[in-house]
Amino acid sequence: MASLQRQLPQCLAKNSSSKRSWQQTAGDPLPTEGRLMINCIQARRKCQADPTCNATYHHLNSCISSINTASPTEEPFVPVDCVEVAQHLRNSSLMSCTCHRRMKNQAACLDIYWTVHPARSIDSDLCLKFAMLCTLNDKCDRLRKAYGEACSGSRCQRHTCLGQLRSFFEKASEAHAQGLLLCPCAPTDQGCGQRRRNTIAPNCALPSGAPNCLELRRLCLSDPLCRSRLADFQTHCHPMDILGTCATEQSRCLRAYTGLIGTSMTPNFVSNVNATVALSCTCRGSGNLQEECERLEESFSHNPCLMEAIAAKMRFHSQLFSQDWADSTFSVMQRQNKNLAMRPQPWAPSLLSCPLTLILLPSLW
Repeated sequence: MASLQRQLPQCLAKNSSSKRSWQQTAGDPLPTEGRLMINCIQARRKCQADPTCNATYHHLNSCISSINTASPTEEPFVPVDCVEVAQHLRNSSLMSCTCHRRMKNQAACLDIYWTVHPARSIDSDLCLKFAMLCTLNDKCDRLRKAYGEACSGSRCQRHTCLGQLRSFFEKASEAHAQGLLLCPCAPTDQGCGQRRRNTIAPNCALPSGAPNCLELRRLCLSDPLCRSRLADFQTHCHPMDILGTCATEQSRCLRAYTGLIGTSMTPNFVSNVNATVALSCTCRGSGNLQEECERLEESFSHNPCLMEAIAAKMRFHSQLFSQDWADSTFSVMQRQNKNLAMRPQPWAPSLLSCPLTLILLPSLW
């Protein structure tokens, strides 16, 4: 598998067009200039006109179909000759082709797309699929390996680990980073859940023991970067009323949430069986500040804006690999468009009364 990870062509391009390609296959509307890009059916026809390309495609398709795993947590076995075949398509238009939800023959287009981007062939573990997509992209793979090395081992330095985590979530594309972090798992699939939770390397990135949550906040406020990102989180993931109306759209909440990863207030999933997140801290011994501490802790573990933003993104990622693409992408788009509708501005009067209000610095990261 390591050989395949090094040699298979990149699944997503590294320039700005890769982001459009990801969005297009995910069901997002195409920008005007995006419609000029070749779709996968056209790319396949072009490949068919070239005997070498055509033979290579058929061989690769056969190889991908042979990939299997004994269990969802195991890496797939890939025949050696498949690696060599994939090399021949590196410069083919198939590698940069796109699909979009309004086109004819969607199913055929997506079948071609996932043949040359083989993440679809890995069983049901979507976290494993997103890990493979990251591995097949040079930049994502490099950044992920950097924090994996920094955050592993019994002698890891926590500050180095946190620095590499910040670098990953700052520099990797949002599609890759959020795919790894917010991949959906079935409650019974603990292997998938463990892979998702280990995205943030809990053995090293999180503080040892269970410090008081107010102490974590104190450490965060003493650091300009963490202080600013906590302010972002409080602004964009803030429920404005008892009905859970959120201050801003879900995409901003998720960006603010991921911005805290790699700081002293790094949140993470609490188990392998659900998508509940929390700070690695406790409110025991808070004395007269018990209520304030609990509000801080619950702003992560019982935050309706954050919980719904995470759930919506996981549903979106689930639809990304759905077989029934035509119906699913339409429903996903309906939800996404609804969620992206502008809500009241973040600095509403109710937010100013928040006990954790901070000065929001310009977003320069």
